Amino acid sequence: MHGQAHAMGHLGLVVLGLTCCWAVVSTAKLGAVYTEGGFVEGINKKLSLFGNYVDIFRGIPFAAPPKALENPQRHPGWQGTLKAKDFKKRCRQATITQDNTYGEEDCLYLNIWVPQGKKEVSRNLPVMIWIYGGAFLMGAGHGANFLSNYLYDGEEIATRGNVIVVTFNYRVGPLGFLSTGDANLPGNYGLRDQHMAIAWVKRNIAAFGGDPNNISIFGESAGGASVSLQTLSPYNKGLIRRAISQSGVAVCSWAIQKNPLFWAKRIAEKVGCPLDDTARMAKCLKITDPRALTLAYKMPLAGMEYPALHYLGFLPVVDGDFIPDDPIKLYANAADIDYIAGVNNMDGHIFASVDMPAINKNKAEVTEEDFYKLVSGLTITKGLRGANATFDIYTKPWAHDTSQETRKKTVVDLETDILFLVPTQFAVAQHRANAKSAKTYSYMFSHPSRMPIYPKWVGADHADDIQYVFGKPFATPLGYRTQDRTVSKAMIAYWTNFARTGDPNMGHSAVPTHWDPYTVESGNYLEITKKMDRNSMKQHLRTNYMQFWTLTYQALPTVTGNGASPAPPSGDSDATPTPHSGDPDATPTAPSVDSDATPAPPSGDSEGAQMPIVIGF
Repeated sequence: MHGQAHAMGHLGLVVLGLTCCWAVVSTAKLGAVYTEGGFVEGINKKLSLFGNYVDIFRGIPFAAPPKALENPQRHPGWQGTLKAKDFKKRCRQATITQDNTYGEEDCLYLNIWVPQGKKEVSRNLPVMIWIYGGAFLMGAGHGANFLSNYLYDGEEIATRGNVIVVTFNYRVGPLGFLSTGDANLPGNYGLRDQHMAIAWVKRNIAAFGGDPNNISIFGESAGGASVSLQTLSPYNKGLIRRAISQSGVAVCSWAIQKNPLFWAKRIAEKVGCPLDDTARMAKCLKITDPRALTLAYKMPLAGMEYPALHYLGFLPVVDGDFIPDDPIKLYANAADIDYIAGVNNMDGHIFASVDMPAINKNKAEVTEEDFYKLVSGLTITKGLRGANATFDIYTKPWAHDTSQETRKKTVVDLETDILFLVPTQFAVAQHRANAKSAKTYSYMFSHPSRMPIYPKWVGADHADDIQYVFGKPFATPLGYRTQDRTVSKAMIAYWTNFARTGDPNMGHSAVPTHWDPYTVESGNYLEITKKMDRNSMKQHLRTNYMQFWTLTYQALPTVTGNGASPAPPSGDSDATPTPHSGDPDATPTAPSVDSDATPAPPSGDSEGAQMPIVIGF
C-alpha cells in the first residue's frame, strides 16, 4: 500500500512536471496584443501533438465604418479588449444571382495569422498581405468557404513559410468604385481601403511579431491588378517592400475605367438621381440606400452583344491623386519594390467560355466566322485592319491542323493573351526597365485544371493557382492528389522565400529548382508544374504574339475616338471590330448597365476596356 502511494506520489510529480513543461510550451502565444485602437485577443491554435502553434486574429478594424462613396478614415479605437475570433461580414455586394445583396457597409476589418514556435513567440517575421480578386465587383478577405474551410485561410502559408499572413476586406462594385470622373466623386474608394489596410499593418504589425520594414503584398486577378496599382501609387511610398501579381496587373485593359461618368449616369438614372450636374448627382448618390446603388448595376452573363470584357463598369480610375496618371507612366514609383508577376497558361478560359460556350462542348464546333466575330469584338478600335491582322496570326496554325481542339485552344489563347499575358509581360518589362534596387521575376502556372466538367485539353484556368498558394492540398488532403501537394509546396516555398529575402530561391524553404530573375534581354520565366527541374526555366514567352500586339497591332491607326461611337458589331465581317489590353488608347463600346438591353456605346472620348466577371472562386 505504501509502495503504491509512493508510486502515485511519484506519478503525481511526473504529471506536475509535465504540467509545468506544458505551461512553458504553451507560452508560445501572443495573448492580448496592444494596437493603436486598443487591445485585441485572438485564438491560439495548436498544430500537432508536439508541434507548433498559430495565433489567429479575425475581424480587427483597420478603419472606421465607411460613409458611402467617401474615403475611409482612421478608426477611433475601443475600450477594453476586442475579441478578434470571428471573420466579419464582407463589404456589401450583389449575390451571384444579382437580385439581392449581402455583406455590410461596416466591413473594413482584417485578419492575421502568426506562426509560433514551441517555446517563444515569433519576432521580426516577414509579412504577406493578400488582396482578393473578383472583378472589383465581389469578394472578401476570408474568401469563399465550404464547411468552414475558407479559401483565403492564411494558416498553411503562415506555418509552412514562417511568415505572418494578413487578409482584409475592401469595398467593391459601385460602393467601391463609382466615380463621376471629377472631384465630386473621384472614385477609388476600394483602392483607398486597401491602402488603409497596408498602412495599418505597417504601424501595428510589430506588436504581433512582424517586421514593419518587410511587408509584401500579393493578390490574384483584380487583386493582382490592385497589388500592381498599390505599388504605383505615391500614397504607399515606403510601405511596401515586395509585391506579387497573379493574373492581373495595372496595365490590363480591365484594370482602369476610362469612362466612369458613363457608368455613374447609368446608376444615377436607375436610382433617380440628377444626371446633368455631377455635384448634384454626387450629393444624391451619397444619400441613396447603398443596397439600391449596389443592385442598380447588373453584369450580364449571357446573350451579350460584345465580349464580356466590355461589361465591367466599376473599376479603378486615374483620379490625379491616388492614381495620379496612366499606370504606364508610374513605374518609377516601384523602382525599389521587388516584384513577381505571372499568369496561368489558360487564364482566358473562363472568359472564352462566356464569350463562346462551344469551346467546352465536345460536339459543338468553332467556325472561322465565330472566331472572326470574337476577334472583331476584341479589336474594335483598330477597325477592319486590326480584326484581320489578329485573325490571320491566330488562325495560322489552323492551316495544318484542322482539329476542333486546336481551334478551341486558339480561342482560349486569344483571350489569355489579350486579358492577361500581354499586359503582364509588358508590366514585368516596365518594372525591370525602371528598377533601381528591385528584382523582377516572371512565371507561368501550368498545372492543369481539376474541374471534371472541362474538356481534357484545358490547362490552368483563371484562379486555379489560388488553392495551391493557400495550401488547400494540405488543409483538405482528401480532395487532392500527391502531385497537387508537390505544386502547393513549391509555390508556398517560392512565395514565402521571396517575401523573406526578395529572392524566391533563398529563405526558410527548399525549392525544386532555381528561379532566375527576369531581364528584358533574357525574357526569363519559370514554368510552374508538378515536375520541376532546370528545364522549367524558360525564355521569351509567346514571342511572336507579344511582338504582334506590342508592335504590329499597336502601330495600326485607331479608327474610333475623338467623340465617335463605334457601331455595335453586327456579326458580318464589316462590323466595326472592340478593344484589347495591348492597346492603352483603345476606345471600347461600353454597354448599357441594363442586362437585358443591347449595349449602348458611351458617347464622348471613352478610352480603355472593361472586364468580364471573375467568378474564379
